[in-house]
Amino acid sequence: MTVPNTPSSTTDKIAAANALQLHDARPFFEKALAHGVQHGVLGAEKLAAINADAPKGMVQIARYFGSEFLRPELEKARDRMVNLISLYLLDTTGGDLHEAAISLRDHSFLSRSKGGSDMLKRLIAMPESSNFGMAGYADAETPLLAVWSLRSHADYRAELARRTQIAQAIRAAQWLAGQFDLDPDELEAAGADAEAVIRAGLLMVALAPKAMDLGEWPNTVSFEKVLMAQRKKKLAPPVQLRLPAGLPAELREVVQAHCASVLADLPKLLDAATPVRTLLRPTGAFRARYFLLDDPLAEVDNFHRSLDALEEGEEPPLPASKTWTRTVQGNDDEHSLLTLCLCLAAGAPKKTLLTEKTAASLVRKIRKSGLQPALAADFIRAHAPGVHQQDYIALWTGFVQDAEKTLLSDMDYQMHDALALLRRECNVVGD
Repeated sequence: MTVPNTPSSTTDKIAAANALQLHDARPFFEKALAHGVQHGVLGAEKLAAINADAPKGMVQIARYFGSEFLRPELEKARDRMVNLISLYLLDTTGGDLHEAAISLRDHSFLSRSKGGSDMLKRLIAMPESSNFGMAGYADAETPLLAVWSLRSHADYRAELARRTQIAQAIRAAQWLAGQFDLDPDELEAAGADAEAVIRAGLLMVALAPKAMDLGEWPNTVSFEKVLMAQRKKKLAPPVQLRLPAGLPAELREVVQAHCASVLADLPKLLDAATPVRTLLRPTGAFRARYFLLDDPLAEVDNFHRSLDALEEGEEPPLPASKTWTRTVQGNDDEHSLLTLCLCLAAGAPKKTLLTEKTAASLVRKIRKSGLQPALAADFIRAHAPGVHQQDYIALWTGFVQDAEKTLLSDMDYQMHDALALLRRECNVVGD
């Protein structure tokens, strides 16, 4: 009896089930090696050379990450070496087994392992955060290399794409700041996000293009004047943004990506019914999305110049005061205070509002350098109103007791728990 050749037959169902089971989970290096032997690309002499080099590579890797005298370290070194070679071969051949086998034939075994290690070192050297205030706080190379030497090629490609985008945003922000004669050190001191710098630059090109020629990056006072002048003209918001003149071609894409969000904000910015002070509040969404310089002297001068205007009922300018008032600027709610204290304890720029990216960078910094709660308590004692000091310290102390374990946990590799904690207890807004 002949079995009908139809998709519904038992034979075909079994064949289909078997086909689904033919997934090859071997490392790419192992598959390339087997392919090379099977197709005559790798001969006995080359295999002997690989067998001679492999133990040397394992010992070198084990010594680099720990000790070459412990069996578990050597076994892990073998896994790292195989993964490093697989990463390199996958990346350089696009997953072509024949090309990978030729690469193994034409080059030394240890050079393929070094190629993978060099890939990861270049990745780790790339910026991890677009926040200028977090520059220089990346984890040490060796611990990160230990982690990434066991990660997959897909993980590597995803992280490379993420860090490449961050690096492009930083370069674009630095270029824009340079057109306004803004020193990069000021970006770092202020803890500016590269994306916020790009948006602010685009906004100034749209509202006050002459500011670039004058080399004047806006502070809260000068931006308020620009905004009020545009409101008086009662012009309709533009339907398209003009990119800054002279913007390098390789930076156009990353800058262009922020045009839509700036265009979406312009109607509210130009709407005379929206109070300027509300937009410029330190914890407001606008200040989180756009980088403006803090210039207390300009705010004090503007305050005195506008006393007469205040008597006529005009909107008062942003206030300025001593260290606490200037830092908190009236935002003394629990979430703002905890955000400020956490930044102080981490040794990061003082903020009462964090973006998602800044929050992630802050967690990474805390896990590298630790948390010093006493720094925040000392700042409260030195600068907070005396009548509230004990309450603020009690609030901060309770937060540390509840949150420190989560913030410092090395089990929360993706930072899901830590970021959820910050969203719940601190001021965190979307990027």
